[in-house]
Amino acid sequence: MQLPSSEQNLIVFMVYFLGVYYTFNRMIESIDDMVKLDFVKDAVTEQLKEQNLDDKIDISFQTGTYFLEKLSDNLKELSIGIENKSEGLAVYIDWDNSSWVVEHSKKSRRVIRKYPDLSRDLAMPQVPTIVAPKKSISETVTAEDILKRDENGVYQPGDPLIDILGLQKQKPFKKLYKDFMERKKNVDFSFQLVLRISELRVGLAPGINVPPISIINCPFTLEKLPWTYALPWNKKK
Repeated sequence: MQLPSSEQNLIVFMVYFLGVYYTFNRMIESIDDMVKLDFVKDAVTEQLKEQNLDDKIDISFQTGTYFLEKLSDNLKELSIGIENKSEGLAVYIDWDNSSWVVEHSKKSRRVIRKYPDLSRDLAMPQVPTIVAPKKSISETVTAEDILKRDENGVYQPGDPLIDILGLQKQKPFKKLYKDFMERKKNVDFSFQLVLRISELRVGLAPGINVPPISIINCPFTLEKLPWTYALPWNKKK
């Protein structure tokens, strides 16, 4: 028995609607796992002003937006840029006294400055990097506890600096993971940067706290983005 044309049209419409609904939901699922890494630049600027360094130093980090499932590949290291804006001061970056601080675990982690052939014993002290007047440097930094040797004996980061997906497997942080995924809380961490600043002729005195250190807390925030962020007309990117 053939259905009336009105009923046929209704069935076709329902099939079409369900197909569009399914496709739309799959599209949302594919873009609903985006995470944004923000460097809180204003907090650093304020600290530099308080220490009378705002006219001498500029600090920047490379950040971005990532898919959550790819975060483990994209957040194994960060690129830091430091500019010496002064006319005659030397800026020394003290890597060994710098550290990563993870807010939710209260864990402090040793900073490692990466270079192409990082195969030395990690227990050895790291030589401070000097930034000459009116010059800038860009370095890649990671954490000691995530480094693993590859087949060539070179250390490479094996895990992300902040393992968001791993939070759901740790009982103390399951609620944080749930709140993060529901966009109720962000995940925060920071890079505690230690600098020493002196006149070029003075330099660093081995074994002595000369010149005195300047500690700059560089905070970061990981934020779960709404799925609407991925829409091409979204101007909040």
